[in-house]
Amino acid sequence: MSELRQDPTTKAWVILAPERAKRPQQRQKMRRAEELPSWDPTCPFCLGNEDQTPAEVFRLPVVDKGSPWEVRVVPNRFAALEPGGDGTMIEEERLFRKRAGIGAHEVIIETPSHNTPMALMTYEQVEKVLIAYQERYNTLKKNGHIKFITIFKNHGWASGTSLVHPHSQLVATPIVAPYYHREFDIAHGYYVDMGRCLYCDLLAQELEKAERIVAHTEQFVVLHPYASRAPYETWIIPQMHCASFGLFPDMYLAELARVLKDTLFCLYQRLDNPAFNLMIDSTITEDEEDPYYHWHIRIIPRQTTIAGFEMGSGIYINTTLPEETAVLMRECVSSLCEVGRISVEPEA
Repeated sequence: MSELRQDPTTKAWVILAPERAKRPQQRQKMRRAEELPSWDPTCPFCLGNEDQTPAEVFRLPVVDKGSPWEVRVVPNRFAALEPGGDGTMIEEERLFRKRAGIGAHEVIIETPSHNTPMALMTYEQVEKVLIAYQERYNTLKKNGHIKFITIFKNHGWASGTSLVHPHSQLVATPIVAPYYHREFDIAHGYYVDMGRCLYCDLLAQELEKAERIVAHTEQFVVLHPYASRAPYETWIIPQMHCASFGLFPDMYLAELARVLKDTLFCLYQRLDNPAFNLMIDSTITEDEEDPYYHWHIRIIPRQTTIAGFEMGSGIYINTTLPEETAVLMRECVSSLCEVGRISVEPEA
């Protein structure tokens, strides 16, 4: 029988309906890494095609290797927002307001290799991508007009990406989206009421219960949330309280790289290279040391399609139980531990 669950961090409701997984579906299978070339002359992100992108704003060079770079960050050629202006609100009529589309929209080119997704990268390469994320986050937040910074990765056509080459994006905005406003309000209300961080309490409860834990290390916990909106939705949460990804100690980025790569590898193996969206949820730039929020990573595989009911009601239907998908992911983690491929240890 299906059930309704409420996400404690957003108060949104989710319908868990495993029976709907039996519906006939036609899915477009994604090409695996071995089916793609390592270099594409038409790809603007491939090595040697640097003149096909805007001038880079950040680069991590290769040491003692043939390539001049390992990670590049460039402005998005088709940017949603651009630097310049003060973003003053303009009220055209009583209910209609607008402002200039100022901000930043950047592309993080994760590797020179056209066919090496993050799931198959080395730990060291993933760490360099995370370094680039944090470097650009901390650079852009210095702009007083920037209120919020979103770092995200779209993998596969179903996720919304337009290029195969492994890349992520960063969008810095002068406004905070209503979704995050609600999340922050709920976290703040919990802190005022209880005197503790909602996410710290959530993490403690999940670790105690253990049934939705996929893996954990000294600094991070991987879990499938109680009210997962999609099959195999996965969160990576730091055990140390920190509201801002930009302020998270860089000494732990190597460990985060291992956890992230191993998690993506298990999803790659278990779901046969699924399309997915990855988001880094962080607090607003004006209040980075707040005690109520807790930055984390969300990975949402695109195994199902958002249809009319979800768009009309705002209630997602998930055809799997997170307790069951967590078991399957733990099996993958355990198998990698046995061959020495993974640093993440499953919760006992």
